[in-house]
Amino acid sequence: MSAQSPQNRCFVVVTGRRRYPGPVTTAASSWVLSLSCPDRPGIVHAVSGTLAENGGNITESQQFGDADTGLFFMRVEFVSHADADVLEAEVAALAARFDMTWNMDAAGRTMRTIVMVSKAAHCVNDLLVRERAGTLPVDIVAVVGNHDALADLAQFYGKPFHHIPVTSETKLAAEGELLKLVADLDVELVVLARYMQILSPGLSEALRGRAINIHHSFLPSFKGARPYFQAHDRGVKLIGATAHYVTSDLDEGPIIEQDVERVDHSSTPDSLAAIGADVERRALARAVRWHAEHRVLLDGHRTIVFR
Repeated sequence: MSAQSPQNRCFVVVTGRRRYPGPVTTAASSWVLSLSCPDRPGIVHAVSGTLAENGGNITESQQFGDADTGLFFMRVEFVSHADADVLEAEVAALAARFDMTWNMDAAGRTMRTIVMVSKAAHCVNDLLVRERAGTLPVDIVAVVGNHDALADLAQFYGKPFHHIPVTSETKLAAEGELLKLVADLDVELVVLARYMQILSPGLSEALRGRAINIHHSFLPSFKGARPYFQAHDRGVKLIGATAHYVTSDLDEGPIIEQDVERVDHSSTPDSLAAIGADVERRALARAVRWHAEHRVLLDGHRTIVFR
């Protein structure tokens, strides 16, 4: 597959479209290279050899061969004095030899991100706090809501808030407005932080591999409104959350991260909801960070996560 495979458009540098900033200098630069290809002998040797031939010093390397799909996955961080164009050309030549899907980006570069919200504040507030603290490698360029309930929260963090109402009559127009915003702001990642709208198949496909959703783990058992009251009524013992890529199959996209907390008979619906909100925050933040650090590679309906 080529470097422009749709499943990897969530990553940052593809052939002919570089996002890493600033002019090329002779100072050492840190890079992250992620790739997948049909498994065969010699891949690790070829990758490390290519980097070494271009003055690269590997600082972190992880790899995995999937016996079920016959695919090989690798993520490498390295430091090099080589010209960025030279590095890109060398990796492209290597990729052609091994039929690789690959991406290369400046290590640590923040990823331009839109956060989608409705009325619940816990997930978006957590992401904004982590971004401000410098522990989440994203640049949240806008908050978008189908309600305006969280406009003040976005303003508090100095983020533009875009109110895009959604009704059955305006859904397609609203999604078109969102896609225009994604293009105008050069957005690389869209995070659905408890955004209570179902994306159309067309929008899901347009954002394939670069949109992350979070939901509680009660699905499909407790659908609809008040899931924590339903869970309390059934006496659940575990509360969890799932962060996954958005696809046209509702809440069934490739899973990036899951988290869980044990509860018991003493829990109330309100305490279950509070525990659930905390689990959702943790799972979503990890998924966003791993994606932004290029640690997540798609393997069909699954993900390979190099933590």
